[in-house]
Amino acid sequence: MGEERARATPAMTEARRRTHAARLLLRARASSGPVRERYENEVVRLHLDVALDLARRYHGRGLAADDLDQVACLGLVKAVRAFDATLGHDFLSFAVPTVRGELRRHFRDAGWVVRPPRSVQEAQAEVVVAEAELVQVLGRQPASDEIATHLGIAESLVRECQDAAGCFHPVSLDAPHPVQDTSPTSALGADDPAYASAEARVALQPLLEALDERERTMLRMRFFEHRTQAEIGAVVGLSQEQVSRSLAGLLARLRRALDAA
Repeated sequence: MGEERARATPAMTEARRRTHAARLLLRARASSGPVRERYENEVVRLHLDVALDLARRYHGRGLAADDLDQVACLGLVKAVRAFDATLGHDFLSFAVPTVRGELRRHFRDAGWVVRPPRSVQEAQAEVVVAEAELVQVLGRQPASDEIATHLGIAESLVRECQDAAGCFHPVSLDAPHPVQDTSPTSALGADDPAYASAEARVALQPLLEALDERERTMLRMRFFEHRTQAEIGAVVGLSQEQVSRSLAGLLARLRRALDAA
């Protein structure tokens, strides 16, 4: 007997709320100004738990829970203001789809980190649901053409939705690999330092080709092999002082040639 009473109480409470909401909405419909606003606010307070419960179903999907709660409450306010109580329909049957629509619109507009085309955004949720349903029916992962047939949409759109699966909450490039102890950024290339001197090498090439063998040897040993002037002199048969004067004159000649070019 106690269990039957416990089960009946929520149903009775819901019935009373439905009746009370209908009465408030009718009074709001027949009123205007602050009086109407007071009735509408009372209907909103009466159904806040419903809106917040709908918002909780979307928690943990990449958007702030507080933002989702606020969107759900705003959706409830829209439903209250748009509902026509004179038609005799149940308010919740109108409010729940309205709040859910506001939540989905918020995800569509604010939830994509990498934003695919609008057609993909709108169809992706349907593709995900259809894929789960077909897994149960077929006992295997459905192909893209099977999902397209099930939804009555183009197969190319289904493929785009599947490719965009990571756009809503992509994995960070700095996140560690699940198997290897590295992140994707560790495998990315860096700027080649040779790019900075590429233009200079192109400009110098014809000038260097015009030098004699000893001059090219001196430049190679000094600036590429980082040899001392004494070591260079021992190879080319000059004293250290002669190597110093020769290199200075050679560099000055190259600068003048570059300026002229």
